[in-house]
Amino acid sequence: MITPPKVSLSVEIPEDLHLSLQSYLDTHTEWNQDRMFCVALSLFLMQNGVNQRQVSRIYLDNLFGYAA
Repeated sequence: MITPPKVSLSVEIPEDLHLSLQSYLDTHTEWNQDRMFCVALSLFLMQNGVNQRQVSRIYLDNLFGYAA
């Protein structure tokens, strides 16, 4: 299986959001920050009119833990 290329992002988020995210990740060890951001970003794009099969696949793969 060929691994798709990845891009590294650096983002600033409110501290309260970061603390909530960290708290969630601490109690849900099957999740990590990268997986969470992929799910959140792809869901946002789909909800806002992006109709690309690749985005849907990234969302589903990460949501159910099948991502490469």
